[in-house]
Amino acid sequence: MKFTLENQVKTALAMLLVICLFDMPYGYYQLLRFVAVVGFAILAYFEYERKIIPLVILYVALAFLFQPLQKVALGREIWMAVDLVVATGLVISIFIRRKG
Repeated sequence: MKFTLENQVKTALAMLLVICLFDMPYGYYQLLRFVAVVGFAILAYFEYERKIIPLVILYVALAFLFQPLQKVALGREIWMAVDLVVATGLVISIFIRRKG
């Protein structure tokens, strides 16, 4: 496993999403939304460069889900599940070897 910029972004996003499972001030969640949009956009770019379009679509969809302008109201429990699933997926993706 190389600790590339891509893996650093994935690690940072995963850690920030796991922190969401705790009772944090509302400002943290607002900041996370901005950071998540940038992070998922960077990951989408990396996958675009590799021409792995399904992952581009996934990361763009995640960027839209977390974007701060038009918030998606899912409720705390559902957001916690989403945060955990996305964080787990990001961590797993660090260890999966792909061409590119």
